Amino acid sequence: MNDTQNATPVPVQGHNWRLQWPSSTGKCAASADVKHCANDFQVSEVLDKASIQGENGSGNAGEHLCLRLQKTGDNTEYVARELAAMADLRPFDVSFCGLKDRHAVTWQWFSLYRPGQNDSDADFIASVSEHWPVTDSCRSASKLRRGDHSGNGFRIILRNVAGEQGAIDQALERLTRSGAPNYFGPQRFGHNGANLDNALLLNPRSLNRPAKGRGKGRGRGGRSSQDSKNVLYFSAARSWLFNEVLAARVNNGSWCQSMAGEPDEQRVTGPLWGDGGTRATGEQEQLERSAVAANPQLAALFGSTRMQPERRPLQLVPQNLNWEWQDSTTLAIEFTLGAGQYATTLLADVFALQDLALSRLNE
Repeated sequence: MNDTQNATPVPVQGHNWRLQWPSSTGKCAASADVKHCANDFQVSEVLDKASIQGENGSGNAGEHLCLRLQKTGDNTEYVARELAAMADLRPFDVSFCGLKDRHAVTWQWFSLYRPGQNDSDADFIASVSEHWPVTDSCRSASKLRRGDHSGNGFRIILRNVAGEQGAIDQALERLTRSGAPNYFGPQRFGHNGANLDNALLLNPRSLNRPAKGRGKGRGRGGRSSQDSKNVLYFSAARSWLFNEVLAARVNNGSWCQSMAGEPDEQRVTGPLWGDGGTRATGEQEQLERSAVAANPQLAALFGSTRMQPERRPLQLVPQNLNWEWQDSTTLAIEFTLGAGQYATTLLADVFALQDLALSRLNE
């Protein structure tokens, strides 16, 4: 389960959300089990330490202590809260670049606001190491922010692979060339689409409301827990609409090709819906608005917000994709993806995946 599933859903009846979308070829080459154990799903955040340290480059200056932790079976937000408690900090004084899978072994950076406490860093790191191995550390003048990392490296073991090896190898070769449709993973939408159900209950203007107690100066106020959930629900709705548009492009065979009206000169993109809808024009705008119009309740959420329309690439192309058959039914796969891209989305274009961690959760 990804961290984005942790919000408690409010049950809503009557919506049967699509949570699976068409693959690039229309069928999978094989089936496989993923996340048999945490060690089968390894994620290493790609973040240049020099970029954290900034111009000083010494690693000993700055108000923020940055730690690279190895964690197993703990989600990112839980670790951040625990670090805040250990350092006697407010939760928003601990930051990270992105959420990592809970049912995995992951390596990622956290920053903690500890001005003037350089002399006690070694003792604090030692105490953290009792809970999670600290594999690197430095000081930084600024906190880590979402998306500061360039991507994530993955090593994934698939078990009980059922399919013809030659066909699987060919499908993986295809991924190295053209990639897969860049869908948001189903974990973003909550169990059975609960985050989407909750999005329909929200007042769109809630995203425009200033955080309670916000004032001048660092750290005053901040979003409440419910405000954070509202952002989560709106984000889920936005992501689902993107997937619907991408599915339409996959079905008509245009997901790898620019259409007339593409607003991005460098990439083939789809809409992250906002106030005004989409930045596409012409033929592409017509397709995007048609796909979204099939879901008027979700589309209506964005008419009263200040969310600007954005774009997201339609293609998910892995870097340094390699694989090795450990035996006839066990396959080790390694690759790197950009920030905000899903490993399971890439693999699901080749394999019908059975997520054993999710199965255990639902037992």
